[in-house]
Amino acid sequence: MKIANKKRSLVFLLGAAVYAGAVFAELASVQNAAAATVSQSNSTAVAATQGAAMTDEELSRRVQAALHADPYFYDKHVSVSVDNGAVVLHGIVFSEWDLRDAMRIAKQAADRRMVVDDLSIQLGGR
Repeated sequence: MKIANKKRSLVFLLGAAVYAGAVFAELASVQNAAAATVSQSNSTAVAATQGAAMTDEELSRRVQAALHADPYFYDKHVSVSVDNGAVVLHGIVFSEWDLRDAMRIAKQAADRRMVVDDLSIQLGGR
């Protein structure tokens, strides 16, 4: 009786392992397909951006709009300027987290351009 239970347990474990492997393979293929789609759309967007060289004013407006659109970032005390294609963030933020968030948002909106941090941290503000 004990041997039968061990065999049943072993068969169950092997079945579970095979099932888990199949699920993992399916998830990996779905993820690869999604990554290929995102990669293709990103390369199209970058090509479009590079084809129509963005002026400093357009880049500044784009980064400022991205900062303003983020629901978790308070952008009232942050301004954006662009100097020879490099984005510069000026003003104050209220924590290290806000500073990192501002840099992350600006880098995403700047499309591979350099982002310079000229922000000051003022604790306890808002």
